[in-house]
Amino acid sequence: MCVTAVESRPAGVLGTSQSPAHRPFRARVMAFVALTKPRIIELLLITTVPVMFLAQQGVPDLTLVLLTCVGGYLSAGGANALNMYIDRDIDALMDRTSQRPLVTGMVSPCEALVFGITLAVVSTLLFGLTVNWLSAWLSLGALLFYVVVYTMILKRRTAQNIVWGGIAGCMPVLIGWSAVTNSMSWAPVVLFLVIFFWTPPHYWPLSMKVKEDYARVGVPMLPVVAGNKAVAKQIVLYSWVMVGVSLLLTPMGYTGWFYTAVALAAGGWWLWEAHALLHRAKAEVTGAKLKEMRLFHWSITYVSLLFVAIAVDPFLR
Repeated sequence: MCVTAVESRPAGVLGTSQSPAHRPFRARVMAFVALTKPRIIELLLITTVPVMFLAQQGVPDLTLVLLTCVGGYLSAGGANALNMYIDRDIDALMDRTSQRPLVTGMVSPCEALVFGITLAVVSTLLFGLTVNWLSAWLSLGALLFYVVVYTMILKRRTAQNIVWGGIAGCMPVLIGWSAVTNSMSWAPVVLFLVIFFWTPPHYWPLSMKVKEDYARVGVPMLPVVAGNKAVAKQIVLYSWVMVGVSLLLTPMGYTGWFYTAVALAAGGWWLWEAHALLHRAKAEVTGAKLKEMRLFHWSITYVSLLFVAIAVDPFLR
């Protein structure tokens, strides 16, 4: 795999730490766990399990839920490990990634590559042999899309990287549905689109906060190549489409009053925060007063509430 070389900077010192063999065992284990980016995977599982309840219209087989979660963790973990392997050069130069295992030397590049490929193979086989092969191929497709299309092709070339690269993060809803039904339907497609339109306004506020990091390494995140006002306008646009799409499930007959109430309330608050960010950007507010991270943190709460409502709704209809 080839990566773009960038000028060395002191934010991180790649490969100068002690040999991994001289690191304490527990620290090494935690480093490999860190390669999987467990905090991100938590969010992926939040969008997987509730869809299984919706597909079942009740409580799905708990063994199936466990196998799907384990397979999903291993697949996403493998994708994240390969992402860190490819991006180790720029991770060493960015403040927020300068302590990642490959940068500190806790894990070698070869170890990370083998680890990521192993997780990819194991997760695909686990899905195929214990869940179904449709879920296995969807999982493998998500992994390859994230590693190849987003990390290797889009990330360093276009400001639309997170828009199209976010497709990988939409796949868990399809996997959750297929794990239960071994088929597809319009419900997971709608939820796929919710996550697709959620991803840019979720990630762009964080990119606004750390845009100097991205600018330093030449990654053209939208806030790097456009002003705060332009970015905030895009956030508002995607937010309105996301909320609108989230309300399609009820008229299509998949959800009832409870989900609709939660989607309206949570979506309304999201739109309030998005427009507030746009107002501050138009007023040319900068620094801490821009409060772009308010929307970032709320975006995580929003998607959690929405998908909890998806899981609860079948029991209230």
